[in-house]
Amino acid sequence: MAGTNVNPTRMELTRQKQKLATAIKGHRLLKDKRDELMREFLDQVRENMDLRLKVEEGIKKANAGLVLARAGMSEELLKEALMAPKQEICLKSSRRNVMSVDIPQYEIDMRTSDPNDIYAYGFAFTSGELDSAVRELADLTEDMLRLAEREKACQLMAAEIERTRRRVNALEHVIIPEAQENIRTISMKLDENERSTQVRLMKVKDMVLKQAREAKKKERAS
Repeated sequence: MAGTNVNPTRMELTRQKQKLATAIKGHRLLKDKRDELMREFLDQVRENMDLRLKVEEGIKKANAGLVLARAGMSEELLKEALMAPKQEICLKSSRRNVMSVDIPQYEIDMRTSDPNDIYAYGFAFTSGELDSAVRELADLTEDMLRLAEREKACQLMAAEIERTRRRVNALEHVIIPEAQENIRTISMKLDENERSTQVRLMKVKDMVLKQAREAKKKERAS
C-alpha cells in the first residue's frame, strides 16, 4: 500500500493534506474543462458533417459537369482551357484558442476582384457544362476552407479531450486515493504514537509516585 512508504510525521501529514486539496481542485477544474471541450467538440462535429455533405454534393455536381464537358470537347481543348488560370487564391492562416487548444482559422484573399476571372479561357470554343463546373468549384472554395478548419479542429480537440480524460482518471483513481490513504496511515501512526507516549508517561508517573511512597515509608520507619 502507498501509505506504508511515507514518513509518519506531522509535517508529512500537512504536506499530504495540501497535496490532496490541490488534487481535488485540479480534478474539478479538469472535469469542467473536459465537459466544455466535449460540448465544443460536438458542435464542431455537427458543423463538420453539414459542411462535408455540402462540399461532397458540390464536388459531385462539378465532376458531372466536367464529364459532360469532356464529352462535348476534345481532350486537348479542355486541357488548354484549364492550363493558365487567371484567378489566384492567397491563403491567410491564424489561430483561435479554445480551452487551451489552438484552432486554425483560414481566410482567403483573391488576387483580383473580378468574379469572372475564374474562367481562364474564352467562351467561344468551350461548352456551357465546363463553365458550370468551374463556377461550382469556385463557389465551393469558401466551404472547403471552412471544412478544413473544422476537420483540424475536431482532430485537435479529440486529442486534447483524450489527454484531459487521462489526467482526470489519474487524479481520480491514483493520486487522490493515494493521498487519502497516506493521510489515513499517517494519522493512524501518529495516534498510535500519541497513545504509546501517554502510556509511557502514565507508567513513569506511576513509578515516580511509587518511589515517593517508598521514600516516605522509609522516612517513617527511621
